[in-house]
Amino acid sequence: MIDQTELNRLFWQSRRGMLELDVLLVPFSREVYPTLDAEDQRRYRKLLACEDQDMFAWFMEREESEDEDLRRMVRMILDRVQPK
Repeated sequence: MIDQTELNRLFWQSRRGMLELDVLLVPFSREVYPTLDAEDQRRYRKLLACEDQDMFAWFMEREESEDEDLRRMVRMILDRVQPK
């Protein structure tokens, strides 16, 4: 089980100061992260360790990460907000 301290820390790490990232990551950290399995939670924390410029390029689908874990997490976040 995830404790509130960890959730608060992840919320603040998800706030990047770049609106395009904040609108994706902040709601995801609040609404979805607690429901993820341990492996996907690890992937999300790994994503948060990345540079903002890299994440911006991935989320805008201009580039794709070479790391399979990061590609999976980016896709999971984008699938949540993109119309089908």
